[in-house]
Amino acid sequence: MRSLQTHHITDLYVLIDDLVPTEEKSLGGRPLLLSNSELITILIWNCLMVQQKNLKQIHKWIRSYHRKEFPRIPKYSAFVDHCHRMTPLLVSVLTALLSSSSKSAPIKFMDSTMLPVCKLVRADRHKVAKGFATFGKNHQGWHFGFKLHASIDNHGRLTGFFFTEASFHDAQAIPKILDQNTVIAVGDSGYNAGAMRDYIKEIFGTAIIAPPHYKQKKKICALWQMVLLKMRPRIEAVFSYLKENLNLVTSFPRSVKGYFLHYVRILIGYQLMIG
Repeated sequence: MRSLQTHHITDLYVLIDDLVPTEEKSLGGRPLLLSNSELITILIWNCLMVQQKNLKQIHKWIRSYHRKEFPRIPKYSAFVDHCHRMTPLLVSVLTALLSSSSKSAPIKFMDSTMLPVCKLVRADRHKVAKGFATFGKNHQGWHFGFKLHASIDNHGRLTGFFFTEASFHDAQAIPKILDQNTVIAVGDSGYNAGAMRDYIKEIFGTAIIAPPHYKQKKKICALWQMVLLKMRPRIEAVFSYLKENLNLVTSFPRSVKGYFLHYVRILIGYQLMIG
């Protein structure tokens, strides 16, 4: 990962501006103080530099330290509204970044991780994501919230992502995180469903390698398959970095849109760091 300096914010803006579609001219109302490219640059730059946890902190930080680069910063309420409108554009930026890394990655590693929205004991009283977040269980126990399904290449770069409720089964997300560029996909025993393996082979031509479930009979495994299975924990390391260093898991958003905005900007920041 590269060491960033303040002047690199200009380079980031140029990159973002190339990826963001051209803004349509407003037919009325007050003009925006920040362009879409400027606002997305702020959200991603914050992730790269200080990893603050909510939009209020980001707004205060940009007003304190980047007045020179962004002399016209809106009030907090207008800033939040504009950020939430940027979610589709953030998704398009992330998709473009993932597409370039996916094309050069015939071998991908896939897994999922829980994104709790609150502590388990508070799940019954949680209101922000009520109706969207669900209970889900993994090897760490029960969680209440969402789940991130993702695939990476050999270098740890993201190649696909898919957000679901916590109860969503891992195997059902495979068509969303792989593509026709994938020759081999490596996962844990949760991706060993026979029907899904056949379906992915048919639509993408992808071979899925996964260890058998502990209740299944042992299977013969080639040496190269063992090597790939031993490399699978790399995606777990990626999840750990996203959570522990970039604050992917949060309880601060005040709406489901806020959660999604936070998750996507963190993934973009990580992809630019590792790329």
